[in-house]
Formats: sequence, structure tokens, C-alpha cells
Amino acid sequence: MAVNNTKLAAVADAENPAVVCCDVDDSESSIDFAGRANWLRAAVLGANDGLVSTASLMLGVSAVKPEARAMVVSGFAGLLAGAFSMAIGEYVSVCSQRDVEIAELDQAGKRGGDEEKALPSPAQAAAASALAFSVGALLPLLAAGFIVGYNLRVAVVVVVATLALAAFGCVGAVLGRAPVARSCARVVVGGLAAMAVTFGFMRLFRASGV
Repeated sequence: MAVNNTKLAAVADAENPAVVCCDVDDSESSIDFAGRANWLRAAVLGANDGLVSTASLMLGVSAVKPEARAMVVSGFAGLLAGAFSMAIGEYVSVCSQRDVEIAELDQAGKRGGDEEKALPSPAQAAAASALAFSVGALLPLLAAGFIVGYNLRVAVVVVVATLALAAFGCVGAVLGRAPVARSCARVVVGGLAAMAVTFGFMRLFRASGV
């Protein structure tokens, strides 16, 4: 009897479609989550790039010209230049990727189907890249825009950049399932090194009177 019951249960499980459907749904959910995580991590990296490059540029200019206007104008110029550069680079990159994938669809005879609709959009990728860079660049720019004193302005930019870098590192670690402390330390140390090196080199121009 126990053997017969076991066989009947096995047959019932094999003929039960609910188990298969649940497995498919779980795998699709995990794939969707992985796609969102990759997109969010790319956005965090773009914002981190905007933060580090703009803060380093502002500190470098302030090492030569301590006026608040020079620092703010250089930061705004860095925001515009970086955002447009990121957008153009991402647009060209995604266009090249899209062309390759379309060629593969042509060879497989699947052109015009759902596969083509699922291809990445160059314009969307460019806009997302520019937006992420701009968000990161705005943080040091806004921090310096309302402070008159030179020393305090530089200190505030460094503090705001450090806190933002720690936050970006934490978010990136969570999305990438990496150790949070090590990821935050790596991002903060790297950003501070970039700002310090830029400020130090530009300080040489002020010392030499150039």
C-alpha cells in the first residue's frame, strides 16, 4: 500500500501544471529583478562619475582662483560637458550594439518581431546616462553655490562629496551583492584621492604664479 501511494503521488505531481507555472514565474521574477539591479547600478555609477569629476574640477580651479564665482562656473561647465559627453558616448555605444543585434536578427529571420522591440533604445540610454551624471554633479555644485568663505566652501564640498560617495558605494554594494563596508571604503578613498591629486597639482600653478 505504501508503494502504491508513493507511485500515485508521483504521478499526480508529474501531471500537476501548477508546480511548473510557479517555477516559471519565479525565474521570470528573478530575471526582471536582475535587469533592474543592473540598470540601477549603472545609474549609481554614472552619478558617482558626475560627483567625482565635478568636485575634482571645482577643487582644482579653486586651488588657483579662490573666488566663489570661478568655482561655481567651473562646476557648472563640468556638469554640462560631462553630461553631454556621457550622453553622446552612451548613444554611440548603444547604436553600435543595436546594429549588431539587428544584423543577428536578420540572419535568423526574426526582424520585425518582439525581439526587435526588446532591443535597447540609444536615446533612452543617452538620456539616462546624462541624467545620472547631472544628479551626481549637482551635489558639489549646490554645496559651493551658497558659501562665500573660501576655506569653508572647500571643506563643505569635500564633506558633501564624501558623504555622497559613501551613499553611492553602499547602494552599489547592495545592488551588486558585495560587502558594503569594503565597497563604501573603496569608493570614498578613490574619490578623495582624485580630488586631492587634482587640487594638489593645480596648487602648483598658483605657487608658480602661472
